[in-house]
Amino acid sequence: MSDGTATVDDLDARLEKHRVELTGYCYRMLGSSFEAEDAVQDTLVRAWRSYDKFEGRSSLRSWLYRIATNVCLDMLNAGNKRARPMDLSESTPLAKAALSPRPDNTWLEPMPDARVLPTVEDPAEAAVAKESVRLAFMAALQQLPPKQRAVLILREVLAWRASEVAELLDTSVASVNSALQRARATLAERADSGAEAAVSDPLDEEQQKLLERYVAAFEGYDMSALTALLHEDAIMTMPPFDLWLTGHDDIAGFMTTIGSACEGSRLLPVQVNGLPGFAQYKPDPEKGGYTPWAVQVLEISDGRLTGFHFFLDTERWFPLFGVPLHLEAEAD
Repeated sequence: MSDGTATVDDLDARLEKHRVELTGYCYRMLGSSFEAEDAVQDTLVRAWRSYDKFEGRSSLRSWLYRIATNVCLDMLNAGNKRARPMDLSESTPLAKAALSPRPDNTWLEPMPDARVLPTVEDPAEAAVAKESVRLAFMAALQQLPPKQRAVLILREVLAWRASEVAELLDTSVASVNSALQRARATLAERADSGAEAAVSDPLDEEQQKLLERYVAAFEGYDMSALTALLHEDAIMTMPPFDLWLTGHDDIAGFMTTIGSACEGSRLLPVQVNGLPGFAQYKPDPEKGGYTPWAVQVLEISDGRLTGFHFFLDTERWFPLFGVPLHLEAEAD
């Protein structure tokens, strides 16, 4: 069936099969889970409405990426750069720790792997895709001007040719190459843009055992066991609070003082930003059982946890990750 004679159902299906990869693209552009999904929905609606003008001069996929790029660039005109707490302030010593929230649109947001990583057969391609949604790389992307960001994602992550990117952006190949060079230079200045998360795909045996020990230590609230798993310069963040802590002493100290309500928590595994993570539930003294507290994202390097990040807006995150909003207490 030709593009021009596609039925309504056929067109819906053809557009829908691009949703996951488009969501991944918009998420890398915008740094926000929910804005990315809004941008993709807007893209598909625009494509539907203007399909009669699509003359097949490019592939349907290229055309959708052109629309999605324009949607994202329009959304980025507001100039907001999403970030992690350590991109905005200095580390806070435990003695001065205070929980000061910033608006939601400040923060780089977590994203379930299944919503942004299409199933691909090539392991190398799958590994690149996962690396490109990890928090450190995502944070580095947000430092780039919007068009450089688009060029870098299209060229380096999606492996488009310079000529294809130039056509999509209505510019020259020379301009695309120049933008890519500048984007690479900016990322090179951010030495942490990937080093914090040397995670195998799938996890190797050592990393799997590290996670099992982490779950046992966290659920048991055993600070000695937890400290033994942390790199000496490990980082802990808790958006929407701008506080971030460095080093196992301050992290353990925080968890036994300000964070002591997390004692007795339960963890359910989730796949988030190409990294291992958990949905954390803490005891619910009012209803019994466990109530949502955070989506945890863990960064691993050299056999230690180098970062763990707690995203606390559970009313938004838990439905996104498809995990329950309450856990019953286990029978003795």
